[in-house]
Amino acid sequence: MLGNLGGNLKDALKKIAGKTVIDKASVEELVKDLQRALIQADVNVKLVMNLSQTIKKRALGEEPPKGVTAREHVLRIVYQELVGLMGGAGEFSLVSQTILMAGLQGSGKTTTTAKLARYFQRKGLKPGVICADTFRPGAYTQLNTLCSKINIPCFGDPDEHDALKIVKEGLEGISYCDVIIIDTQGRHALEDELIDEIININKISEPDHRWLVIDAALGQQASEQARRFHEAIGIDGVIITKMDGTAKGGGALSAVSETGSGIIFIGQGETIEDFERFDPDGFISRLLGMGDLKALVERAEEALSVEELDPEAILKGKFTLRDMYKQLEAINKMGPLKQVMGMMPLGNMKIPDDAYDITSNKMDRYKVIMDSMTPAELDNPSMINSSRIHRIAHGAGAGPEEVRELLKYYKMMNKTMKGLRGGKFNMQRMMKKFGGGA
Repeated sequence: MLGNLGGNLKDALKKIAGKTVIDKASVEELVKDLQRALIQADVNVKLVMNLSQTIKKRALGEEPPKGVTAREHVLRIVYQELVGLMGGAGEFSLVSQTILMAGLQGSGKTTTTAKLARYFQRKGLKPGVICADTFRPGAYTQLNTLCSKINIPCFGDPDEHDALKIVKEGLEGISYCDVIIIDTQGRHALEDELIDEIININKISEPDHRWLVIDAALGQQASEQARRFHEAIGIDGVIITKMDGTAKGGGALSAVSETGSGIIFIGQGETIEDFERFDPDGFISRLLGMGDLKALVERAEEALSVEELDPEAILKGKFTLRDMYKQLEAINKMGPLKQVMGMMPLGNMKIPDDAYDITSNKMDRYKVIMDSMTPAELDNPSMINSSRIHRIAHGAGAGPEEVRELLKYYKMMNKTMKGLRGGKFNMQRMMKKFGGGA
């Protein structure tokens, strides 16, 4: 999701980065390219026009800071304004609290409730959930199944049709939990009955937060949804789901302005771990191919021991067969490879989709094959010729084609990792120029 937007934004910035002179014409060309990219991504036109005028005014009116070229100054302004377009990140603390979840049916609210509970669990808190969705058949079963897999209590009664009664009893029943998350019913449209019920649940639960779950595919209809819920209960945070889909997504992102709050989390995947804290700076940085090392480090700290992953080895491009397995195994624990690689500063480097096609079953097969290799072969794969391939295959109980597939995959990953070397992409310098850090 937003892949086209990221590509179009990178193309626009690359075009101005290649200019020798930054004048009014080049700034206007950049602004038009940005307008086209954002409107194609379904970002609200009014927001796009306001952003365009701000960028144009700043680019032509501000003097570059000392040590910053005119080109870098314009790129820095674009970066800062795109971050501003996302709004600030929604605020919350890792303390005991009650959270009310709102959203239409199909937004992914129930799955998101479980993902949110898992997030707090990973942070060392004891979460519990209440299923107050009495409208959708199977809602309690779905939520209870997701929660039972991660040992999180789920309060609900599939035979009870009074959502308020369930919430009252649930607040008492799981009062021992640090964080209580209430999943409410959704409908296919914003019906008065739905709004009335969530207003009443809000009154009796007195939540610390009221978060709206929006499907990234909803487009600019999300603005009306956000406005209605905000008027009803006072939304103070938004969670955008299905960010890995094919939707343009800009409508959902820009709809956040309707609530005057910020985006709290984004969900992009089916597993309970595919959920991350939203950081506008990191989001735009990733969109422009600059990576998000802060999110990468946070995810690594949660999933791995210090010995399991060597970030220096990855970023420096050191990559033997031995390293490949160790690093892929570690990255696999952090989530889908495509997401993790998206957090790395790849610049404009294109990574083939085949590079992401690595499953746990394939990794197990690769491990067996590599166990059949000598230490010298693991450290220097280039020495593996045809006769060695047959010997390795025989020892691993595999076919020669499997060994060749492993070597082909290694070569592709090695080439990808070489692109991360400091000589090609200086992350610290880029972040300083774009973000204005010290």
